[in-house]
Amino acid sequence: MTQMFELPTEQTNYLAMASGIGNWEAFNGSPFTLHDVLREARKWSQVTAGHNKLWLCWNVDPAWCLIQQAMALEVGWTPLVGFDPRVGPPPLLPGALSIDFNEGFGFRTMYPHFPLEFAFAFIPDKLAFWHSDLLVPLPQLKRYAQSFEDMPAGQIMATQEDISIADRLRGKKLTRAWELLGCVSRAGSQHAFESGCGWWMCFYLHPMLRGHEERRRRVQEYWDHGTGILYWHKHCGGPLQLIPNQEIDAGHFTRIGRRDTYKVHGHDDWRRNLAMELSANFELEKACASMGLSDLWNTVKKMLAESDVRLTSSPA
Repeated sequence: MTQMFELPTEQTNYLAMASGIGNWEAFNGSPFTLHDVLREARKWSQVTAGHNKLWLCWNVDPAWCLIQQAMALEVGWTPLVGFDPRVGPPPLLPGALSIDFNEGFGFRTMYPHFPLEFAFAFIPDKLAFWHSDLLVPLPQLKRYAQSFEDMPAGQIMATQEDISIADRLRGKKLTRAWELLGCVSRAGSQHAFESGCGWWMCFYLHPMLRGHEERRRRVQEYWDHGTGILYWHKHCGGPLQLIPNQEIDAGHFTRIGRRDTYKVHGHDDWRRNLAMELSANFELEKACASMGLSDLWNTVKKMLAESDVRLTSSPA
């Protein structure tokens, strides 16, 4: 049963929204504990049982989620579909699985980082993941899928953010392992979690972290998602392999690098609603064409037409 937030309205709104995006500062102030998440994860594991190659596809826009499901299926992986509660579940392609990761919590928003932190508790072996606004040409995606499949137990793969030459000369260093595209092994996920690291924001507040001195060290690190995974690699012996962002940046349909032309709808912070922005800024038909995915998208549309499923939030 979903517990109620009983703090003053402003704080309640923050906790009810920010907890679901994967933020320890907010989650630790919510009515829930990691034990509640692990209890829910036992239910999730019943859905994923027997599926060793899962690919997390997060729905913020049904059409974009469908093409990502099709891409995962095309390279031999099983789409595991989650969704932002502001959008709801999308149509599923044959062979895809779906979990309402928010069912036991009732948060007002949820990012894929939320279940990703606890992957060890519900996946049999591997969980690939990507941003909801990423498209990758199939030949390239097949190479990544093979790398994920060959990834040793205990390893994690993620994306390496770009650092310009100018920033490097100023001494800027890599701050986090980016979840734009990557994969976790069950053992790697568990080791990162037990090390008090992981994917969530404010990893220095991770409930598995022990010791004031160690917490003081971690407070000096970056605050955003994935900082804990890079820290796990550097300081806890975690095997991490990074995918250069330059390899996939062309297919990342994002506001990054487009601030002058990108249309922001509503809040531009942790309350941001990508569902209102993705199709307003990028036409999926053209995006697929630019990545060589037109045939696959046409196949998906044909399947939808035959099943009488209608897409309501994206142009066909």
